[in-house]
Amino acid sequence: MNRDSEKTAPAVSEENAPESAPAPPGARREPVEHIVHGDRRVDHYDWLRRKDSPEVRAYLEAENAYTDAVLKPIQGFQEKLYEEMLSRIQQTDLSVPYHLRGYLYCTKTVEGKQYPYYYRQRGVVAPGGVAAHPARGREASRDSSGPESTEPNNATPEELLLDLNQLAEGHRFLGLASFEVSDDNHWLAYSTDNTGFRQYALQFKDLRTGETLGDRFERVTSVAWSADNRTLFYTVEDATTKRSYRLYRHALGSTDADQLLYEETDERFHVAIERTRSGAYVLLTSASHTTSEVRYLRADDPFGQFQLIAPREDNHEYYADHHPGGLPDLGEEDFFIRTNSGGRTFRLVVAPVQRPGRESWLEIIPNRPDVMLASVEAFKSHLVLFEREGGLPYLRVVELKASRANLLEASHRIEFTEPAYNASLGDNPEFDVSHVRFQYESLVTPRSVFDYDVRTRERILRKQQPVLGGYDASQYVSERLHASATDGTRIPVSLVYRRDTARDGSAPLLLYGYGSYGISVPVNFNSNRLSLLERGVIYAIAHIRGGGELGKPWHDCGRMKQKQNTFTDFIAAAEYLIAQHYTSAEKLAIQGGSAGGLLMGAVVNMRADLFHVVLSQVPFVDVLNTMLDASLPLTVGEYEEWGNPQIAEDYFRIKKYCPYTNLERKAYPAMLLKTALHDSQVMYWEPAKYVAKLRTLKTDSNPLLLKINMGAGHGGASGRYDYLREIALDYAFLLTQLGIHA
Repeated sequence: MNRDSEKTAPAVSEENAPESAPAPPGARREPVEHIVHGDRRVDHYDWLRRKDSPEVRAYLEAENAYTDAVLKPIQGFQEKLYEEMLSRIQQTDLSVPYHLRGYLYCTKTVEGKQYPYYYRQRGVVAPGGVAAHPARGREASRDSSGPESTEPNNATPEELLLDLNQLAEGHRFLGLASFEVSDDNHWLAYSTDNTGFRQYALQFKDLRTGETLGDRFERVTSVAWSADNRTLFYTVEDATTKRSYRLYRHALGSTDADQLLYEETDERFHVAIERTRSGAYVLLTSASHTTSEVRYLRADDPFGQFQLIAPREDNHEYYADHHPGGLPDLGEEDFFIRTNSGGRTFRLVVAPVQRPGRESWLEIIPNRPDVMLASVEAFKSHLVLFEREGGLPYLRVVELKASRANLLEASHRIEFTEPAYNASLGDNPEFDVSHVRFQYESLVTPRSVFDYDVRTRERILRKQQPVLGGYDASQYVSERLHASATDGTRIPVSLVYRRDTARDGSAPLLLYGYGSYGISVPVNFNSNRLSLLERGVIYAIAHIRGGGELGKPWHDCGRMKQKQNTFTDFIAAAEYLIAQHYTSAEKLAIQGGSAGGLLMGAVVNMRADLFHVVLSQVPFVDVLNTMLDASLPLTVGEYEEWGNPQIAEDYFRIKKYCPYTNLERKAYPAMLLKTALHDSQVMYWEPAKYVAKLRTLKTDSNPLLLKINMGAGHGGASGRYDYLREIALDYAFLLTQLGIHA
């Protein structure tokens, strides 16, 4: 690699433009030559990686100023959208409390406050183990100075555990990760990030006195208490790569250095610590994208030695949970183990704690090729399986009174009826309960929290998220369609629109996609989206290969050598929606973030004619250069997702679709790219370089805008009002480009 400097232009320059229009920034060119596998590439904008350089900061600020100037004529529209979306939200609100060791825990939001308050209260449990609601029939105060007590009559006082608004004072960002209370209810371990770089600091709070201890540990990724209420295990990340790689043990009040218990030396793997729901064990899981192994330690023996369940084997993933009683016909303390050793969609086996190795594994739920066993949660009387089939999620209840021979036959699924929806487990921290809390929502049904009795199969709606302003779900239509990919594969597409929206191809449509890491795009409700639907926009999600909607095989068909399927599937979905007269190319907007931003860049390079406007958030658009830099966060671990470009075959395959590498001189759609200075997953310089290069190549007059949040990370603004303003900007841009101005 050679670094030469061309003094062709200042860091920020002006191009010829009409006096009435602002001039876009122009980044100077400083060629850096890369020769890999005999292939020569020249990157003129590599210098934008110098985060601490005043020149780089000036360029980023110039991009922000340019975007603000271009969007100034629609500021009124942005404000209208913001107020409109805000008016649908119940700003002072209370979560459904969950029960844990004699307390009810909940969060509260207060009008005017950016962040929630975390509370607990000594509470009772209703028959069947359902947590009673401490604020039933009463409203919280709308005084923005703080939350008013919502205690029911004769109730014990509430305890304010954390005030995130207070913790956020003096910071532009505040994120909360760990929130773990000790078994005796006296200690809270919590971790916060105040930059957006997802670098969390662990602290301890004495819940009896309200005092926060001086103990503080940086770069903490996960925590778990032992049963002695004094000893805590925590994992930390590497300072450079941000890979979670070390496990430590800490004793409250001790002045001794914390003991390093485990270090993961394989850079593909990350580690995480957790306590089983039974409370009996602490589990350390070490996992890559394709392989995993689990170590266990009794929670009441915090100074013991972690034991291995089964050693790692390439392309074998397994994950464990504990049950003290096991199955009736086995009668032992068992680990329930979800493993893909019998098929890519996983199966469930059981093994005695005293002999947990693979030679002891007994299958209790077989592999089902068309059903992805995505997770298993163990309770005293039952298991809850999270499954995916046909692109939809399901919750299956397995009662443990059945013998292992007919466990699946004696189980049942919780029934859902809408054509497309999202279902997931809610807060279920306790082991000995007869109900399961789950969340359900769809594109037309707001998020709803249910308690489900596993014996009677009765479900009780505890709360449906309010949508203010008279929302009527019957005025909207939700559909599930299937587009045909180039190889004939059926690609699920979920969509929603107002019932009176025209179906003649004249409607604007926003198509969202992701398609990486085996992550499923949830079919969820979002009241902000009503601002699009009410203006005649159809909203659609393309569940493309590379995601997890149809299980691990769906992921496999969109990664590594088959990554191209992700992009062609998205294009096929867009063409199908046009062919079925939902929209037209002149009215089609597309959106994706992170790896979904890579998707946006790839499909625009392939079919720029098919899309009218693009919203690309924290986009992974410089994938080739990033994957060549092993010092960057995530890179080595993601060799199993994208490939290792140090290998020639992988290099040329990645180069073929890398958005930044394949920009060319032609017309492109209107684009708004969003990034954040402290993003630790997709560095800000990827979209910055992409925009700088594209400005020198595009032959159209469509807007190309870059907006950088200078005080946040990968997820954007952390405060709920700040985040809503970001959405308002996105929607104002999209709607205006689609010809909708009010």
